[in-house]
Amino acid sequence: MKKIEISYKTIVFAVFFILGLLLIWLIKDLIFSLFIAFIIMSSLKPAVRFFQKKGIPRGIVAAIIYIIFIAIIINIFTIILPPLVSESIGLFKSLPVALQTVSPNLEKVFNINSLSQYIPNITNQFVKLAGGIFSNTLFIISTLFFGFYFLLEEELIKKIFIRFGSEAGVKRAANFFNQVEMRLNAWFWGELVLMIIVGLMSFVGFTIIGLKHTIALAVLAGLLEVVPNLGPTLSAIPAVLMGLSQSYPLGLMALAVSVLVQQLENNLIVPVVMKKAVGLNPIITLVALIIGGKIGGVLGVLLAIPATLFLETLIMEIVKARSVGHI
Repeated sequence: MKKIEISYKTIVFAVFFILGLLLIWLIKDLIFSLFIAFIIMSSLKPAVRFFQKKGIPRGIVAAIIYIIFIAIIINIFTIILPPLVSESIGLFKSLPVALQTVSPNLEKVFNINSLSQYIPNITNQFVKLAGGIFSNTLFIISTLFFGFYFLLEEELIKKIFIRFGSEAGVKRAANFFNQVEMRLNAWFWGELVLMIIVGLMSFVGFTIIGLKHTIALAVLAGLLEVVPNLGPTLSAIPAVLMGLSQSYPLGLMALAVSVLVQQLENNLIVPVVMKKAVGLNPIITLVALIIGGKIGGVLGVLLAIPATLFLETLIMEIVKARSVGHI
């Protein structure tokens, strides 16, 4: 029988590894903040470089582009949020009635009307969630500060890693982060374009067939684009239910609109817009979304795909470095 010996170094390594994981868990909010800032920087950096090549100082360009970026986000929320909240409340109130209309036999399983008593609570939670995002001032301010600092500093990666490694190692690290930046830039703008296009197509389609609460349903369809594979299917469910509550032909038309939008998205829009920006296996995508949801809730789901792109690029760089004998 072979005797297994555990050395002192192995024990020490295991202890420090566990403590490291615990530390990462404790500062996960900071990691989220830094990663979001990195995504923002990756999405805006090409524009900064473009104007910098025109002879405009980097600091001025970075400040102007960053201010415009924040102003656009604030204006979008200011325009969309009030009608979206109003439409969402109406949608929540209509869904129990829609379920009862579609399948009256559901009352034998549970009292659908009792769902109405939860509507005020759901509405309050929705408002609290939206308010909580904006009330977490420290997280938002720190994320915006990190994003601006990353955008402002040129050759930031080299400045950080030059103290910890050789020149060759710093070059490999810089090359890795350049690859990540390009992929995250393509993912961010591609995803944004997808969300807008799908939201607009859904709004036009639902409006043409005469569906109620088109704004809420269209915004939901657009937002769920950030969840690959599952998002389009999930967004179709409330639309079909709402259509069936009005009439069965309208329910079928709502389903037809959702399927048409999905087909256009999968066969035309995604190949043109996203190209090879993501290219993740559906199984890997689903696992990433589940893990992201377990770790960080809604924020974890939103960051699951870019985090997976980051890890995939890291693994590819490690494999490449080993193949040429650098590791």
